Amino acid sequence: MQNKLIAVVGPTGAGKSDLGLAIVDQIVAGGGKAEIVNSDSMQFYRGMDIGTAKLSVAERRGIYHHLIDWLEITDESTAAEYQTVARPLISELQKQGITPVLVGGSMLYIAAVLNNFEFPARDAELRLQLEADLEEYGPHEMHRRLKALDPIAASRIIPENGRRSVRAIEIITITGEPFAAALPEQPEDWQPVLEIGVNGPREDLVQRLEKRVHTMWNLGLVEEARSLIPLGIREGKTSSRAIGYSQALAQIDGVMTQDEAIADTVRLTQKYARRQMSWFRRDNRIHWLDYQDQDMNSKAANLVSAWLGL
Repeated sequence: MQNKLIAVVGPTGAGKSDLGLAIVDQIVAGGGKAEIVNSDSMQFYRGMDIGTAKLSVAERRGIYHHLIDWLEITDESTAAEYQTVARPLISELQKQGITPVLVGGSMLYIAAVLNNFEFPARDAELRLQLEADLEEYGPHEMHRRLKALDPIAASRIIPENGRRSVRAIEIITITGEPFAAALPEQPEDWQPVLEIGVNGPREDLVQRLEKRVHTMWNLGLVEEARSLIPLGIREGKTSSRAIGYSQALAQIDGVMTQDEAIADTVRLTQKYARRQMSWFRRDNRIHWLDYQDQDMNSKAANLVSAWLGL
């Protein structure tokens, strides 16, 4: 059996985690070995469980999940760093005869692994100034600046994601070239990969995401966010701005009512899913499956069998 890379991608709430588990089960049942490599950037953080829909240890069913809970709440997460960690891990798994199954929906992080490109160097002084501007003027102003410099890049980043806008502006300033130049329209493979995409009808996904957010509040997202305050979530450049946690903190602070916090989280989650699909649709390597299709798992199994020669 070849231990070639497999990736399960798609919008939030589409069922990527469950399909990833099913693929691992299939490979193991066929006499092989497989493990999950997480590519959801918010699931990197210890303690951020409910708001990231992180599978519990029991739900992982004994299947090893790499790069879950590997960062502290105050650590900054970047796609460039992820590339330097995930690629050697994937290569090492393959050397051990283990098929790596990359699972997640964080677009740039997935591209950082699957696509053959390098991230431009960083400028610490420039980054500090841009981050100060982000703190003072807010994410929408930074997105407006980015749009003036590079409309294509701005169209790929949600206005609320100030960190991504800052990084894009930094790259443009350093290189003198559009940020989109680092993300070619036609991706070159880092190594051969089978990409399986999970999606569903837009209106159904919209309803699923709204229900999912309400479920997170019922499960105790606000209490989870409160428990992370002593650990430094307010100071975390990445974690504090995570959809759901930002709103939960606003509710704790009395800036939002619970209804307002939930409504804002639903809005941003649905908006994020649209951005994800806009990104993933440009990748012609993806084999799309419908989560409403009762034969989805068997269709995925056929793709995996053909890919690995099972």
